[in-house]
Amino acid sequence: MTDLSTLALDFMAGSVLGVVFYGGLWWTVRRVSGRALGRWLVGSFLLRTLVVLVGFFAVARGPWQGLAACLAGFVAARVAVTRFTRSRYAATASTLS
Repeated sequence: MTDLSTLALDFMAGSVLGVVFYGGLWWTVRRVSGRALGRWLVGSFLLRTLVVLVGFFAVARGPWQGLAACLAGFVAARVAVTRFTRSRYAATASTLS
């Protein structure tokens, strides 16, 4: 049986992985332009995916409940990053117009 503190750590690990993945995606889309666009997008995708897979494999060494908590944290981070970036985009767009 998995105790609550381990599940909380796995959830937090998933949250960090989600912030790295989706925050990196947001950063890539906002910063990259020009001729090397495809290289940046593919390179960013590969790096972000590698980091997330290594993190999930590290958590998967324990019981399945930890992996489920990690996945829940990853999804929660997606929601948080989406809301954060949407509010930042709205604030930037309102100052430009």
